Amino acid sequence: MASIEMIVAARARLRGHARRTPLLSSPFLDEIAGRRLFVKAECLQHSGSFKFRGGWSAVSGLDAAVRSKGVIAFSSGNHAQGVALAAKLHNIPSVIIMPSDAPKLKIANTRAFGGEVVLYDRVNEDRDEIGARLSAERGLTLIKPFDEPLVIAGQGTTGLEISEQAGEEGVTSAEVLVPCGGGGLTSGIALALEASSPGFRVRPCEPKDFDDTTRSLASGKIERNATVSGSICDAIVTPQPGNITFPILKRLAGPGIVVTDEEALRAMALAFTRLKIVVEPGGAVALAAALFHGEALESDTIVAVTSGGNVDADIFAMALERFG
Repeated sequence: MASIEMIVAARARLRGHARRTPLLSSPFLDEIAGRRLFVKAECLQHSGSFKFRGGWSAVSGLDAAVRSKGVIAFSSGNHAQGVALAAKLHNIPSVIIMPSDAPKLKIANTRAFGGEVVLYDRVNEDRDEIGARLSAERGLTLIKPFDEPLVIAGQGTTGLEISEQAGEEGVTSAEVLVPCGGGGLTSGIALALEASSPGFRVRPCEPKDFDDTTRSLASGKIERNATVSGSICDAIVTPQPGNITFPILKRLAGPGIVVTDEEALRAMALAFTRLKIVVEPGGAVALAAALFHGEALESDTIVAVTSGGNVDADIFAMALERFG
């Protein structure tokens, strides 16, 4: 299981490789939110998202002989890029199985980072079967996108930075809003904050109709989404919470918050105009929750994680045209 000790060890392995992303603020956003709001800009991380942390943590944590044979991963884009870049920097091969409807930018970037991209039809093909076959043929090690302790530990380093940076601002209690797919980032941050800033509480944020974690926290058991596609927030659309991540969230997280695609687009436009950062729809859901769902919040201070910035130009243009 993931632990604070694993997160601290991951941070040591990430030192000199991952960026310490900034904690940003804007009086304009504070006014909209009706409270003090900080934004942890993981969209500025290597590979354009927090996923580099988990990718590096997992690749660097493998036994050297096992690592040398290469790694394989499933991803719609951000985990793909994080693992591919980590593998390239370790000079090992990577195979990334991606849905054919993944954003073109994410597919192109994954290839540019040296990953061998294998596309599949997420409706009619079984990615697990494809992955099992390729792993057996080539001796590759699977790096799961969220239900893997080394990945969770890498993502948890984000929480250690939030604790330090918020402390520098004099913040000792806050709700930390996190875009949530399978829960690797959310559970990692929750574990880190439990140890370093017990006055902070994590809140998972999800897109409408893909709120499996929110529903799971409400029912106390893992709930599945009815479908695996249909939202512009592709980065955080997953079937259900992870078997490792959900118990952590059940113990440490507050209730989930659900936002619409339109709210995510509006948050993207505000992030660009007020903070000068580019955020993808799935990466903007926590900011959208902070700005437009104040009734669901209990704290006077909020930290919202913008988890990724790998957005196709047409989607970003749409956000700016409608809300910029």
